[in-house]
Amino acid sequence: MSIDLSPPSLLAAYSHGLFPMADDEGRVAWYEANPRTILPLDESFRVPRAVARAVRQSRFEIRVDTVFREVIEACAQPAPRRETTWISLEIIEAYCELHAWGFAHSVEAWREGKLVGGLYGVSIGGLFAGESMFTRESNSSKVAIVHLTERLRAGGFVLHDIQMMTPHLRPFGAIIVSRDEYLRRLAEAISAHAEF
Repeated sequence: MSIDLSPPSLLAAYSHGLFPMADDEGRVAWYEANPRTILPLDESFRVPRAVARAVRQSRFEIRVDTVFREVIEACAQPAPRRETTWISLEIIEAYCELHAWGFAHSVEAWREGKLVGGLYGVSIGGLFAGESMFTRESNSSKVAIVHLTERLRAGGFVLHDIQMMTPHLRPFGAIIVSRDEYLRRLAEAISAHAEF
């Protein structure tokens, strides 16, 4: 039996620090990363040199929410060192519905009219919960992270949750916090007013 992935259920789960993942058989369950990893939105957010160069050179055109389904489907594809995915068809459909409700967003890197990288996540109040990213060209998803951070800062967001530490995001200044600290920050973020 599958869990309820309707928009109200997803929003309630995120508000309590939970998120869904599918196992290798496609069964979806709720998870809670402990400890939790967040990307800072203050001056401790760092941009690696090669990524900063790509941003300055405007190597990619950044678009937001234009092809959400394409982004999540690209994130679900196998990649080097990741032959299986936790993004099942059920999750894709659920997040596309959440996107239609205005709570799930994609940041997309385009080059010469082709989608070459991007990410998606969920926004509630002042929380942005990053879910997954993909890259088809060097630094494309990392440039999307920089643009996302600028957007979150401008929109008044106070918490950027990335769930678990990855080598991809560590150079940006990602930090690990305890479950209690995360839940404290989450409560503040959920009650904050922010606009994506």
